[in-house]
Amino acid sequence: MNSLLSWIDQNPIEASVIGLFLFFILLFIHDVFIQKKYAILHNFPIVGHLRYLLTMVGPEMRQYWVANDKEEQPFNRSEREWIYSSAENKNSTFGFGTSEVIYSIGYPIIKNAGIPYPSEKAFYLKDNKTGIPCLKVMGEFNNREKKFRPKSIINISGMSYGSLGKKAISSLNLGAKLGGCYHNTGEGSVSDYHLQGADIMWQIGTGYFGCRDLEGNFSIDTMVKRCQEIPQIKAIEIKLSQGAKPGKGGILPGTKVNKEIARVRGIPLGKDCISPNAHSEFSNPNELIDFIEKIAKATGLPVGIKAAIGQGDFWEELSDLMLKRNEGPDFITIDGGEGGTGAAPLTFADHVSLPFKIGFSRVYQIFQKKNLCQRIVWIGSGKLGFPDRSIVAMTLGCDIIHIAREAMMSIGCIQAQKCHTDHCPAGIATQNAWLEGGISVERKALNFSNYLMQLRKELLQLSHAAGYEHPGQFTGEDIEFSNGVNHFSTLREIMGYEKEPLKFESMEKLLKE
Repeated sequence: MNSLLSWIDQNPIEASVIGLFLFFILLFIHDVFIQKKYAILHNFPIVGHLRYLLTMVGPEMRQYWVANDKEEQPFNRSEREWIYSSAENKNSTFGFGTSEVIYSIGYPIIKNAGIPYPSEKAFYLKDNKTGIPCLKVMGEFNNREKKFRPKSIINISGMSYGSLGKKAISSLNLGAKLGGCYHNTGEGSVSDYHLQGADIMWQIGTGYFGCRDLEGNFSIDTMVKRCQEIPQIKAIEIKLSQGAKPGKGGILPGTKVNKEIARVRGIPLGKDCISPNAHSEFSNPNELIDFIEKIAKATGLPVGIKAAIGQGDFWEELSDLMLKRNEGPDFITIDGGEGGTGAAPLTFADHVSLPFKIGFSRVYQIFQKKNLCQRIVWIGSGKLGFPDRSIVAMTLGCDIIHIAREAMMSIGCIQAQKCHTDHCPAGIATQNAWLEGGISVERKALNFSNYLMQLRKELLQLSHAAGYEHPGQFTGEDIEFSNGVNHFSTLREIMGYEKEPLKFESMEKLLKE
């Protein structure tokens, strides 16, 4: 043995070659005679592993080496570069004109005014950290005890602690504090990592995590206690469905249910955490309103609902009951079928629920015909974290925009599409301590804050170009979509309605309220 070690020490190159040769022999034997799972490895021993390696890194390779700047999905390279540059506070402008095909069907055009709103009058530009407040107050119509006007029209959408790691949640919440927006918890409840100082929207899903008893039933007493303990909770959102997997419950594998997640959610340690596909507290719109009012009266907070849109009967019945009872949700979040961050079966992700613009406009028009739109703060979600898309959403009737994947990218997500595997290479959608180790919470919080402020800044610049001071002032006549060469139609013509006008005097007065 000593002589062998001495030879290896004296001949390291030869020893390495022999060792590598022996490794390949053992791998060959394993592939051909031992493993029975993969025919490719049996038929093509050793080299067959290359196929699985390339498959594993396929999304990363395609988005950087194969697809052009406008091809990759769900976010193309140009979109990702704008987010990354904004997050790093670098130059986020592009040169040499647009690379878009502006006559392609569906291409949006924001119509600039003959005389823009003067920048020197813009209150926002005097203080780049000032938010753009929502023009409505959550809970005002229903006279909730703790009414809430969001300081920012751009806010973080629901992403749970569990689906995202503790450092990612901490980064987003601290960044939300720095940038002056609120942070939706996702259905995984309010964790310690959501308590970095930002306002919180607590999302309640079918599992009632954080507000359930030992049997998994909803507990109003637990909810009230939690709201009293955490004054940052400003609103409660009841999730009916989400864009990633509408009408389907979720599973957080037991391997990801550590002590912290078990404590935060109120579930057993190390066991699969299953969210049912439907709520146990209500089964129809009338019972849903009862549930909303029960929570609002007990907590004093504004209460709303979130849903991806499919069939319209539910919304017709809900709106009729709101008229009859003079009660109901303080806000409604419409999630597009193009969302989201949650892992989902392929068919659900691709074919279930309407895309945002169609789903939102259908629900909004149902409520508009019954004179209910002004009662509600309308929230849009589904790839809206870019200035042009936010403007289109607000022109449709949104008062607030929720962003999820764009927020993830601002803190380092590379669109590896490994969110459901616990092997996120950026350390964001994982509970793996090693992978999370690369995240500096303070640095990533600043990145998100930078992105948020750049998005709001460009929203206001677009508003000023169109002659307005606040993005909420856009109308359906201010946006046109291409229907082919030499044929453009306004958003009002395409959707068949105009949003309800909002009360607005000046940004300065709004910011001082």
